[in-house]
Amino acid sequence: MRIYDVSVALRQGLASWPGDAAFQHVWTCKKSQGATVNVSEMRLSVHTGTHVDAPFHFSDEGATAADLSLEPFFGPAIVIDVRGRPLIRIGDLDGHDLSRAPRVLLRTSAWPDKTHFPDSIPTLGSEVPSWLGDKGVMLFGIDVPSVDAIDSKDLPIHHGLSAAGICILESLDLDAVPEGIYELVALPLKIVGSDGAPVRAILREIKPAR
Repeated sequence: MRIYDVSVALRQGLASWPGDAAFQHVWTCKKSQGATVNVSEMRLSVHTGTHVDAPFHFSDEGATAADLSLEPFFGPAIVIDVRGRPLIRIGDLDGHDLSRAPRVLLRTSAWPDKTHFPDSIPTLGSEVPSWLGDKGVMLFGIDVPSVDAIDSKDLPIHHGLSAAGICILESLDLDAVPEGIYELVALPLKIVGSDGAPVRAILREIKPAR
């Protein structure tokens, strides 16, 4: 079965949230310079590239990255193409069978240039988080840096998804993935006390039942 790597590559020049630490990768030891081994270090915001937002990111009472249950981050997931929609409503999603895949990943293709942080992004309608929760969805993912508008201060979609028991996965790369149901693996790093965590996310094609 085919595996899709749906992680944004961490590299120099990758856009980060304005004010966040930019991604840096430097060598501290190199065999070519006489060291026994090659060793490198990196600096980044935990919201760089493909990442999980822990509830502590937007609520002082919320769970931190190391405390998150891992169940939402692997298992059946549905990729839904919503390209061209600046506001994603229930009507854009309710034609899909979410009962088979309680992890919903939206392909917007609204962030084509990863070296430029977007000025605006598609967002969910305010009614969507609770509707997803009622459908049994446990994870919501999207291919832009936030589930809320870039200039949002109160983060209603973050809060709405969390209130519905839904984990948040942001900055996926779904450009090469057709609509359909897959197996998702996107485990957050176990960072104690953190408001988020990078992930290496993949989607695996599911073999059709005979």
